[in-house]
Amino acid sequence: MWTKLLCGKPQVPVRATARIDMSLVHPVNTSLCLQQLCESNFHKLSSLIPQLSSITYAVIGRTKVRPDLYLEVLSRSNHTLTIELSHCFADQADALMEPAVRIRVYLDAKMAEVLSDHARTQVFKVYRCPSQSIEIRDYKWQLNYFLEKWLNHCLQNEYTFSDNKKSPAIVHP
Repeated sequence: MWTKLLCGKPQVPVRATARIDMSLVHPVNTSLCLQQLCESNFHKLSSLIPQLSSITYAVIGRTKVRPDLYLEVLSRSNHTLTIELSHCFADQADALMEPAVRIRVYLDAKMAEVLSDHARTQVFKVYRCPSQSIEIRDYKWQLNYFLEKWLNHCLQNEYTFSDNKKSPAIVHP
């Protein structure tokens, strides 16, 4: 109950035609909401790719009408997995791979956190000064909110991934 109150949509009257960019909304308790967003993203990612923790190299998700969805494992340890998730928007070798979202998956904590995407650099490269912790938190909020919306889109389009755990790594142009 409190979580919905703290992390819910803003209580601001909005005309029916107006849209709010929720990535720019600052929840009352952004730290708590960011944690819950990362937990939600983990569950959505696990629903989209049920074999996520056992993928060794790369897999491709397909649906009937949308571009293929590529997942590449960048690094792996006992409790974490760093992946890159992208759509391929052409059939040529020099295809455009976007949004090229790098995600750190915490398998033990059941959280998924965006590290960067094609348009934005990694958090630690943007903010090096600890006094900018509010900006860091807000930057992370925007990245992870984007991931939530994109995962919702992918789940709605019913992407399916093959079981091939030994497929070769995808080479990006």
